Amino acid sequence: MVCRRMLLSVFGLARMAITAVAADVAGRWRITITTAEGTINGLGSLKQTGDEVTGWVGPSENDPIPVSGKFKEGKLILKTLPQAGRTVAFDEVVLTIDRNTMSGTIEHGSHGKGTIKFVRSK
Repeated sequence: MVCRRMLLSVFGLARMAITAVAADVAGRWRITITTAEGTINGLGSLKQTGDEVTGWVGPSENDPIPVSGKFKEGKLILKTLPQAGRTVAFDEVVLTIDRNTMSGTIEHGSHGKGTIKFVRSK
């Protein structure tokens, strides 16, 4: 019985470790937004502390829009924090994470409905 509990504990810790590695989104990203209007390319940089994410997205490093996010049920919910006089391609997006890519659907913002894909820069 003790051996079984120990084995279950080891499997539980291993699963948590794998989840933690899979959910590491810190770093630089290339971003592609596709809508009926066309394709928009941009950049992003994210920092992560536990389940909290901060950083920026935008057309370039010189034109950043702050973002904040939080992990929920294995996905990253990312919100833009636009400044006065700025438009954003999305207000909020739920991103599915797959190692070095993240993707989701945008529905609100200056470009309407579409998809967004983040690809980790090296």
